[in-house]
Amino acid sequence: MTQQLTVLQARRIALAAQGFTRPRPGVDGEVTSRHVARVVERLGFFQIDSVNVLQRAHYMPLFSRLGAYDVEILHRASGRAPRRLFEYWAHEAALVDVNLWQAFGFRMESGARMWGGMARIAEEQPAFVEWVLDEVRANGPLTAREIEHDVPREKDGWGWNWSEVKLALEYLFYKGRVTAARRNSAFERVYDLPERVIPPAQMAAPPLDSAEAHRVLVSHAAAALGVGTAQCLRDYFRMDPASTKAAIEDLVETGELLPATIAGWRRPAYLHRDAVQPRKVSARALLSPFDPLVFERTRAEQLFGFRYRIEIYVPAKKRVHGYYVLPFLLGDRLVARVDLKADRQAGVLLVHGAWAESHAPSHTAAELADELRLLARWLGLDTVSPPVKGDLAGELTAALASDLD
Repeated sequence: MTQQLTVLQARRIALAAQGFTRPRPGVDGEVTSRHVARVVERLGFFQIDSVNVLQRAHYMPLFSRLGAYDVEILHRASGRAPRRLFEYWAHEAALVDVNLWQAFGFRMESGARMWGGMARIAEEQPAFVEWVLDEVRANGPLTAREIEHDVPREKDGWGWNWSEVKLALEYLFYKGRVTAARRNSAFERVYDLPERVIPPAQMAAPPLDSAEAHRVLVSHAAAALGVGTAQCLRDYFRMDPASTKAAIEDLVETGELLPATIAGWRRPAYLHRDAVQPRKVSARALLSPFDPLVFERTRAEQLFGFRYRIEIYVPAKKRVHGYYVLPFLLGDRLVARVDLKADRQAGVLLVHGAWAESHAPSHTAAELADELRLLARWLGLDTVSPPVKGDLAGELTAALASDLD
């Protein structure tokens, strides 16, 4: 039987699945490693991004769901034994639940989605790749810079301007022959052998074939999303359409996924059998641009009526809202967006701009001011500067000032 859902029902299911119906212990209490472990288990990964204008992306989903927490908990979970997270290409580069190690074996084996430079160096210089692996085996953990010698390096262009050592390491990383022991203070991967990083139980577990791996990943995506289309499920771990379709069909047959329709959505959807449908959601959170609640922009627009595009790569004069803009979740809606920057030297959380959605309730500015104060405290900043632009700027300025009266 096909489940019939309104957009409101689907939105609340999604928010519950993502952990936004639970209390945030870090608002007025202490976040423990158990709290963090529950979010890891629920989401499956935290996407990594190098932009540090506010806070690196992989730290933010825990703040959004738990409130202020000690980032050392995440560092321990991803950088010390027994590790709870390992780094790999999930949605994009991500810290991934270590229990999914076997599920990504199909990607390591096939090299699916591997881009040209990595594949090319393995094909053209296999002996060199093995030499790099031997260096890691003998001397790891190591960064690329620590094992680079007089290897030719292209100086043209910008961005992915990697040395041959780095290309070889990234090929080995993609294939699962090396992994990241941690990131160093310069945010460089520090490479080591998987058997020295991944817990023995995961290393010893039997491998999964491609079909079973896709069932595991689609199942996880469905539980993390609550409800979604095949495109939503496929995008969560960036899987190919045919394998995702086959996994969905298998999971529907076993009853784990329930066919559903969402009012106004053209594509069929699938509801996870364990999904909760709350009658009310009273969430409050600032969301990273790479948060799994919003990183699939079409889904975010369909669920929340919130059109969201990150403008980091848009020339400054052409930006609509700003460089690093975070959606603001209040209740069960995305009600505003703010362009933020952490000025660590001055100890100030800079609010460059603030904009309200047409459906934003009257108390949006007051709630956003409280959330910005919580964010500033978590980042170790002393004050929050008032916004200088946006249709919510006046109200938010007054709300921020009211705490000082």
